[in-house]
Amino acid sequence: MMNAGEGAFRALADPTRRAILSLLAEEDMTIGRVAENFAMTRPAIKKHLGILEEGQLIRVEARGRERVNRFNPEGLRAVTGWLGELDRFWNLRLDRLKAEIERDMKDE
Repeated sequence: MMNAGEGAFRALADPTRRAILSLLAEEDMTIGRVAENFAMTRPAIKKHLGILEEGQLIRVEARGRERVNRFNPEGLRAVTGWLGELDRFWNLRLDRLKAEIERDMKDE
């Protein structure tokens, strides 16, 4: 079983799922409403929504007989945390490179 971060990255790896997430960031939608925006079958959309839910990027809630899909911004924490670590790593590396270049320039 994958952790939330892995699930979020898996979900975000697909352009259709990123497009679905963008739609859901604007408003909550049923599967049918999401499917109206894509040239694919409702079962295919349902599968994409399932992967987004596994990645904790959306939440599904029952409203009467309908299942409504809602964007879950908390699900992006694992992604932003990892990107922050990567950003710190590269900033440190670039700072070291800059210092080395400046040191070489002084020695010339």
